Amino acid sequence: MTALPELNPARLREIRLRLVQMHFESGVGHIGGNLSAMDAMAVLFREYIGAEDHFVLSKGHAAGALYIALWSVGRIADEQLKTFHKDNTLLPGHPPAHGIADIPFATGSLGHGLSLAAGTALGLRLQKKPGHVFCLMSDGEWQEGSTWEALIFACHQKLGNLTVLVDHNRLQGFGNTTDVASMAPLTERLAGFAAEIIPAPGHDLAAIRSALATPTNGRPRILVLDTTKGHGVSFMENRMEWHYLPLNPERYAQAREELSAR
Repeated sequence: MTALPELNPARLREIRLRLVQMHFESGVGHIGGNLSAMDAMAVLFREYIGAEDHFVLSKGHAAGALYIALWSVGRIADEQLKTFHKDNTLLPGHPPAHGIADIPFATGSLGHGLSLAAGTALGLRLQKKPGHVFCLMSDGEWQEGSTWEALIFACHQKLGNLTVLVDHNRLQGFGNTTDVASMAPLTERLAGFAAEIIPAPGHDLAAIRSALATPTNGRPRILVLDTTKGHGVSFMENRMEWHYLPLNPERYAQAREELSAR
C-alpha cells in the first residue's frame, strides 16, 4: 500500500473539484462517467495501489478521473493537467499507449481491459512476482463477448491477484444499459462464475474499503459498485447526455457550488 493518509471527505471533495475544473478548462465531455468512477479510483490510488501493483482502466473514457487520481498521489503535476486533451499532450481523452509509467495500456475501445488485466495477473504469477492487478470497467462492457471470455480465463486460472471494479451507473452511450442490452441484475449474471462477487455502494468510502478488504480466496474478486453518473452534480446525475456534453461557464459554476457544498 501507499504511505498516504486515508482518503477523507474533504480531500475527496478537492479531487472532484479538480476533475470538473480540468474538464471545463479543456472544453471536453465525458464528465458524468468520470464522476461515477472518481471515488473508487481515488481510494485505490491513495490507499491500495503500491509500487508492485498494476491498474488497467478499461472504461478509457474515464481517463480524466485516472489523471486526477494520479495527480492526487503526486504522480502527475498540476501543470500537466492544464494540457488535458490538448495537442501534443501526455493526457489525451483516453489513456495513452506510452509516456506515463502508471498507465500500462492504451484503452478506450471497450471490452478489452479485463483481458489485459487478466493477462497481466497471470504474467505476474508465472514470473513469481508480487503485486496485484486492479481493473476498473464500465457496466456496458458486460454486453461484450470478449469480457466474458476474459472472465472465464481469469476464473479458470484462479487469478487471486486480480480485482475488478465495475462502475455500475446503468447508463451508456445510447441510453440505459437495461434498454440497450440488459444484463440486469449483473451480480446474478456473475454469480455462476468461480469469483468473489461483492456488491457495494460506489460512493461510500468505508464500503469501498470493506469490499476491497474481502479475501479473494485464490479467486478473482469482482466489486460491483452501485454508482451514479454525474455523482454530486444535480443536473448531471443519471442523465445520459452528460456522457458527452462539456460544461459552459454557468454550468461549471453550479457544479463547483454543489460539489463544494457536499
